[in-house]
Amino acid sequence: MTPDTWLLLIPLTPVLLLAALALPVVGRHLWRLTPLAVLPALAGALWLPEGAWAFYPWLLLGTELALDPVGRGFLLLTALLWGAAAVYAQGYLGAGPARVRFHAFFLLAMAGNLGLVVAADVAFFYTSFALMSLAAMGLVVHEQQFESWRAGWVYLGMALVGEVALFTGLILLVHDAGGHGMSRVWEQPPGTAAMILLLGGLGVKAGMVPLHLWLPLAHPAAPIPASAVLSGAMIKAGLLGWMRLLPPGSVPEALGTVLVVLGLVGAGYGVLAGVFQYRVKTVLAYSSISQMGLMTAGLGVAMMHPALAPALIPALVLYALHHGVAKAALFLGVGIARRVGRMAALAWLLLPGLALAGMPLTSGAVAKTLLKAPMYDAPVDLSLVTLGLSTAAAGTFLLMLRCWVLATGGLREPRPVPVSLWLPCLVLVLGTVVLPWALAPEDAFKALAVEPALALLWPMGLGVLIGGIALLLARFPGWTLPRLIPEGDLWVPLERGGRGVLGWVSRTPWFWRMPGGGFTLALIHGLPRLWAAWLDRVARGERLLLRWEILGMLFIGLVLAMLAAVYLGAVMAPS
Repeated sequence: MTPDTWLLLIPLTPVLLLAALALPVVGRHLWRLTPLAVLPALAGALWLPEGAWAFYPWLLLGTELALDPVGRGFLLLTALLWGAAAVYAQGYLGAGPARVRFHAFFLLAMAGNLGLVVAADVAFFYTSFALMSLAAMGLVVHEQQFESWRAGWVYLGMALVGEVALFTGLILLVHDAGGHGMSRVWEQPPGTAAMILLLGGLGVKAGMVPLHLWLPLAHPAAPIPASAVLSGAMIKAGLLGWMRLLPPGSVPEALGTVLVVLGLVGAGYGVLAGVFQYRVKTVLAYSSISQMGLMTAGLGVAMMHPALAPALIPALVLYALHHGVAKAALFLGVGIARRVGRMAALAWLLLPGLALAGMPLTSGAVAKTLLKAPMYDAPVDLSLVTLGLSTAAAGTFLLMLRCWVLATGGLREPRPVPVSLWLPCLVLVLGTVVLPWALAPEDAFKALAVEPALALLWPMGLGVLIGGIALLLARFPGWTLPRLIPEGDLWVPLERGGRGVLGWVSRTPWFWRMPGGGFTLALIHGLPRLWAAWLDRVARGERLLLRWEILGMLFIGLVLAMLAAVYLGAVMAPS
């Protein structure tokens, strides 16, 4: 099979399986094949030749797909995590139509995530990015509870704001470059407006503080396999987007400074907010904010000093791979921890947690050593940055300690753990040790040297000291960790403030005397009833559409219409 066909199969296979899910009768049983949708991507990451490139003039504006060293690392991560989560979902989800619905959104988000990794033009990158972002809404609200809908609406609102900013920034970028291919974009430095829009639009997905509001709400609300890919794979789309669209050397140093500051703030804030949480998945969500902050700071250093980029960019790719595997292993392990005893629960969560903290002999040790090594050789003093990275590592250990305490606490009744749950989790847990030796054996050996090992151990020692003091305090009767930062942090006061303003307006006499004031207030109070009535109509329509024979015909008709539009566009385009 040629690279042209293989590259196209990477994002297309999940879409084809989704079309099969929509078929009458047999489609509702094909959800079991979801793990197979990642096979072309996994094989491509391992065996496609370096620099593979393909052009499809009939797709969108003329689509380019390619695989470079950066894309290969992200493709391996994305395929591995989506495959593991798909296997995990087989045993995690209960029977019923909701299971098929989950797999439908799962495949759509997977297609978008895989597509943006191999995209070599702006149009296909944005299309894949938007598909992934919008389809993930279906994963967040899968449980259909108040918490999941609240998290889903916050996620959707912020995702749409990010999409608008990203789209506008890409339009400006393409206009300045005179073409939509990535190679054309790299030739022309982006304008200030485009940089700001791309920074914010991609920053929403990357969980960059203060654009992270959706993340600590969506991760706890989503089912565990969805949380694993949200935190391990999809959140990395923001980092990859910055690498692709704002590469070091083509942007001013000031942008790098901004990323370093925001990254270190995010790394610290993620730790500060996470240690005060009382749910394991929320702690892991804030840990992702902190870890993405470290990667953001590393990319910022590469932008500030482009001469360091050849060493920092591969280090960031390995760091993203390490974090994605370890964090997904933790999320999947949380699901297993609920079914086993305390010591068994700790066994599933211990190694990936230590890897995130940078324990020697793990992927975290190699990734952190590679990330900091070029900074020691920088032409300017970057000791504040390296100190910030090391201090954040101590905070990571505190978050992992908090995670272990919460995951192993409470009453539990051990139950059998299906193979579909423990097998993908075991693969990822082992990956936190095996991956660095398989992908970068020389760098893994370098991380075993005395100096790098000591640089990794002192932050862990600091974390052990602080964590030990906290555990001793917890033994005193009546002492509990204060809830200083609520789950969702900044969103909570915004939400309360909005309700307070609405209540104050409804009690203000001058509002009633305004032209149309009474009508406006009546409309505001009547909107919930109108909304409930509209939702009832939508629910009836949704139940009709969820009859798979109808949905299958609609989907096939939509695909045929899109193919006809592409064909007519190709025929009518001027030669």
